[in-house]
Amino acid sequence: MAHEDRYGLPLSTISDQAASAYREGVDLMLAGWTGTAEALERAIAADPDFALAHIARARVHAFYQQSELARQKAALAREIVAKRGTERERSHVETLALAIEGRGPDAIAAMLKHVQSWPRDAVVLSLPLGAFGLFAFSGMTDHDRARHELCERVAHHYGEDWWFLTMSGWAMTENGDVTRGRAVTERGFNLRRANAHAAHAVLHAMFEDGSIEDADRLVDAWIPTYDRAGILHGHILWHQALGALEHGDAARALAIHADVLQPSATQAPPLNVITDSASLLWRLSAYGHAVPRALWVEADAIAQKLFPKPGLPFADVHMALLAAATQNQEALAARLAVIEQRLSEGKLPAGPVVPAICRALAAFADENYTACVRELAPVLSEVVRIGGSHAQRELIEDTFLVALMRGGELPRARSLLDARLHRRPSLRDTRWQAAMG
Repeated sequence: MAHEDRYGLPLSTISDQAASAYREGVDLMLAGWTGTAEALERAIAADPDFALAHIARARVHAFYQQSELARQKAALAREIVAKRGTERERSHVETLALAIEGRGPDAIAAMLKHVQSWPRDAVVLSLPLGAFGLFAFSGMTDHDRARHELCERVAHHYGEDWWFLTMSGWAMTENGDVTRGRAVTERGFNLRRANAHAAHAVLHAMFEDGSIEDADRLVDAWIPTYDRAGILHGHILWHQALGALEHGDAARALAIHADVLQPSATQAPPLNVITDSASLLWRLSAYGHAVPRALWVEADAIAQKLFPKPGLPFADVHMALLAAATQNQEALAARLAVIEQRLSEGKLPAGPVVPAICRALAAFADENYTACVRELAPVLSEVVRIGGSHAQRELIEDTFLVALMRGGELPRARSLLDARLHRRPSLRDTRWQAAMG
């Protein structure tokens, strides 16, 4: 009997067990749920010549920065699919392999071509859609719009599919259509509650529309259903810590950090290990709360092991943040030198915004607020190019705003606060506005 995936696409395996385990593994991967790797390993064990199971397993390795394993699995998938695979499967494997190899522009081109022919290939379509996806890390200034437009083009192929509603709703939210985005994401979430990406996307909408209490209740009610080993477990609680900071509750934010975000406590993928911990500690400090130096030192030491070399701007910015906070000037200078060299060679798609942010963070940590403002002011509109989400990138705007206030540039600070409060309510911004009179 011929086998298909959940979206009706043929699978080149004769094994019932392999097809079933693959479908399960893909759904778990699309939901950000635990058990993904185990399900895909079962598919491989049932049919070692099933290329799609190998490339999906390679993608999971890549999530956790297990680069060598990911590349090995990708190479094996290419070899197998060339011998036994349809045109769609060969294109599927090649597109994912390009992404795994870090060949972003090639992967984007292959993805767009693939989706045009097979729009219901959700695994391939997932590549550009996340905050850490191909579009976000492409260096584009319009990646929020690009995600939304891609989803709009293929929406009629998916209908009320729980995964597609999750991702298209999140794309709407990030592209500025928060009310519609929240409603669409919540539809997807209600269709499958065991879906960490949906919980995460709803939290982003709540962040954007100022529903801090709703977000807090959502996390409290939902997080007990999600294993601590889940890929987004710590990051979802990071959102709750941001809500605590909205209320000025530094003690709660630090408690969340100690429980699930501190590098010695988290089970998150490496990129989340450094970005969630570092960004929360930086916010705490920038907002005027005390942060034990030991937390900074631990985070910096582990980050240096996880990301010893520059390469990914989103990671590089957070590495610079850690280096600035710990006064690790040697590490920051070395990283900046490589970044600026890549920029001069035309090999930094995100452009001059990356070294500018790094220099600004160092200036802020040195309490040189004038220099911080000078570095950031020309590139604020370009911060989007480092990738991540609005909530994550707001750290840079917060740094700029606090630098304005501490540097005595109150009219500029008031103007920025007014614009932010016009976009969405914020208890923190309201407190800052009141403090300036």
